[in-house]
Amino acid sequence: MNKSKKLFKSKELGIFLVLVVMFLIFSILSPQFLKTNNLFNIAKQIATLGICSVGFTFVLITGGIDLSVGYQISLVGIICSYLMTKTDVNWVFAVLISLLIGTVIGVINGLIITKTGVAPLIVTLSMMTILNGISYLISGGLPMFGFPRSFSFLGQGNILGIPISLLFLIVIVLIGAFILNKTYYGRYFYAIGSNEEAAKLSGVNTGRIRIIVYSMCGFFTAIGAILQLSRLNSGQSATGAGFEFNTLTACVLGGVSSSGGKGTILGAFIGVLIVGVLDNGLLLLNVSEYVQLVIKGCILLIAVIYDTMSRANSERVKRIKAINADNN
Repeated sequence: MNKSKKLFKSKELGIFLVLVVMFLIFSILSPQFLKTNNLFNIAKQIATLGICSVGFTFVLITGGIDLSVGYQISLVGIICSYLMTKTDVNWVFAVLISLLIGTVIGVINGLIITKTGVAPLIVTLSMMTILNGISYLISGGLPMFGFPRSFSFLGQGNILGIPISLLFLIVIVLIGAFILNKTYYGRYFYAIGSNEEAAKLSGVNTGRIRIIVYSMCGFFTAIGAILQLSRLNSGQSATGAGFEFNTLTACVLGGVSSSGGKGTILGAFIGVLIVGVLDNGLLLLNVSEYVQLVIKGCILLIAVIYDTMSRANSERVKRIKAINADNN
C-alpha cells in the first residue's frame, strides 16, 4: 500500500511539474497570461470542467466511461433555461429540477449498464445521441436568454474578489477527495476497477455501486452545467458538444487510468488545470482552433498510451514477483 501511495505522489508531482513548465512557457510567450484578470478567467473557464471531472474520475476508476457528459451539460442547461424563461419558474427551483434531471440521467446510465451488461462505451454513446436530440427538440436550435441577475451571479460574480465558480470548484473537489479517500464507497470504486470479480466475492454489490457512481457523475455534471449556463448567460444546445473529450483528456492526463482501478482527485484536478491553461495560452497566442484540437488529441493519445504501457509493466512485475515467490 505504501508503494502505491508513493507511486501516486510521484505521478502527481510529475504532472504538476508539467503544469509549472506550461505556466512558464505561456508567461514568456504572452505578457497577458499572468495578469490577474486572465488568471481569474481561467478559473471561471475550468470550473465546469473541474466539477464534471470529479464525477468522471469516479466512473473511470470503476472501469467505466461516460461519453454522454457533454450533452448532459447541453440538456440540463436547456431545461434550466426553458424553466426560467418560458415557464417563469423561480430560478432556485429551476436549478433544483435541473440537478434532479442530471442525476436521473446518471441513474439511467448506471441501470442500463448494470442490468443489461452492455459496455459503458456503447450505452453512454447512445445516451449522448438521445440527449442531443432531446435538447434540440426543446430549444428548436435557438439560444435561450434573459435570466435573472441573481442567477447570473453564480457564474459571473465574485466574493471578496474570488470568483464564485472557483469556490464551487474547490468545494466539489474537496468533497470528491473525501468520498474517494475517506469513505468505504471510495474503496469499493477502486476494488471494482481493479478486479470486479474479486470485489463481488468480497461481498461488494458491484451493480449498486456502479449505479451510484453514474448517478454521482450525472449530479456533478449538472452542477457544472448550471455554472456554465450562468457564466455564458445563454442556453444553447451546442454548448456541451465535445465536452466529454476535454473531461476524458483532463482525467487521463491527471493519472486516472482509463482501464480502471487507479487515479486520484488531486491528479484529475491538476489535469484540469493543464487543459485550462493550455486552452487559454493557445488562445492568447492566436493558435487556430483546429490546431488546438490536434494538440489536445495528441496529448490524450500520449496519455492513454503511457497509462496502458505503465499498467502492462506493472502487471508484468507482479507476475515476476509471484513466480519468484513460488520458486522460493
